[in-house]
Amino acid sequence: MTINEGVVTPEDKARYRERGYVNEDMLPKTPEERISSTSNYFTLWQGSIHNIPNYAAVVGFLALGLSPLNTIIGITLGGLAVALFMTVNGHAGAKYGIPFAMHLRSTYGSAGSKLPGFLRGGVAAIAWFGVQTYTGAAALAILISRIWPGFLDIGGGQEVLGITIPVLICFAIFWALNMAVGLGGGGVLNKFTAVLSPIIFIVFGGMTIWAINVGGGIGAIMSYETVTSGVNPIYAFLIIAASFLGVWAAPGVSVADFTKDAESQKAQSTGQISGLFVGHLIFAIMSVIIIIGGTIHYGAPTSGNGVLDFIQEWDNIPAVIIATGVFLLTTISTNATGNILPAGYQLSALLPNAIDYKKGVWIAGIVSFLIQPWRFMSGGGAILVFLNLIGALLGPVAGVMVADYYLVNKRHIDMDELYYADDQASRYRGVNVQAYIATLIGLALSIIGQFVPALKVLSDVAWISGFVTAFIIYWLLKKFSSNQ
Repeated sequence: MTINEGVVTPEDKARYRERGYVNEDMLPKTPEERISSTSNYFTLWQGSIHNIPNYAAVVGFLALGLSPLNTIIGITLGGLAVALFMTVNGHAGAKYGIPFAMHLRSTYGSAGSKLPGFLRGGVAAIAWFGVQTYTGAAALAILISRIWPGFLDIGGGQEVLGITIPVLICFAIFWALNMAVGLGGGGVLNKFTAVLSPIIFIVFGGMTIWAINVGGGIGAIMSYETVTSGVNPIYAFLIIAASFLGVWAAPGVSVADFTKDAESQKAQSTGQISGLFVGHLIFAIMSVIIIIGGTIHYGAPTSGNGVLDFIQEWDNIPAVIIATGVFLLTTISTNATGNILPAGYQLSALLPNAIDYKKGVWIAGIVSFLIQPWRFMSGGGAILVFLNLIGALLGPVAGVMVADYYLVNKRHIDMDELYYADDQASRYRGVNVQAYIATLIGLALSIIGQFVPALKVLSDVAWISGFVTAFIIYWLLKKFSSNQ
């Protein structure tokens, strides 16, 4: 490692290759290789904010009994929490140019990092990629049927692999679009999100104007009274923040896969904080107005898809095509940033001598097709319970990673030991037992409310309780450890 900490030279990379680290995806980036600017980070996550599940979640937030204004405030505060988390956990990637797999190794150890890395990138990412691709395919089938009414009659209802032929066709098309962005890597994703961001604001801005018109004006919308559930407003804010942090748990943990390309620390911090905060503020205003305006006009959404229920009621076919099309594009953006890119990188990290990033993407994509996600979407939901459990695990993992980097190691990673020689007794070898202890305790406290009603409050804010618990436990274990 050079004297100027955080700056990796070609000579450093050559030394790491000589030690056997020949997979370019696992090597740190030199300053010349870091091309992501503030504007790239500002636009990167916009599609992940304006997606179908987030709009559906707003329906639930309003049901907490908050006023429209307080719901907007709660969502914005949740967005700010996400922005700070992404920026804080992205510091190591931006400083050292290392991917998530190596950031995780610096915390959990070379052997210890494999399990949380596999669960995040090898299991959750691949399964969620399939689930979200199927969800997008179902929306694509509805969209095509509005243009071509006979489309859903293809095959006469006959099923292939447990799915109707029209939906299977849509799944293949949507899968291919997702794969194209994934195989393009960060460069293609930056261009994709840069083009998508202004389209998002234009289309959803138009829907906001529509909602104001059909909802009787902004005054009627902002004075709309939701069903009161009796939840304390402060507690409701915490629930909303925990909900958004849970949604961002996976990309937040592996954010180094994106910040390793940052031109500077300022680029990732300014870009992510401004992009995520402004994005969530705009989303908060638009989503609340659209949901309430549509509810006043059509009645409350019933399918679980939120705003899509309103879009399907429209008689203007071009408007339906444009609005649904943008939702499909945001699904691709979410799938790329949250699932397929992390899966590609993590599979590469697990078998670095055999799999590079693109091979990892192909493996993840093919597996996501072979597991036939439509089957476990209709199989009682057991797979979703399992995936949500992995999501709950990521809060404690994030807590340990942040505590280790900031409190234990004071934002210092010894790169020469991280990319160690075979005969070197590196501090990063083996398993960081204290990290595992803190993670498991954090996980237990975050889900205990599902089994002990008196502790339900901990599960209502699962990500926060898991993160904070693991953060504190790990710091205390390290502080009073004889090894420190």
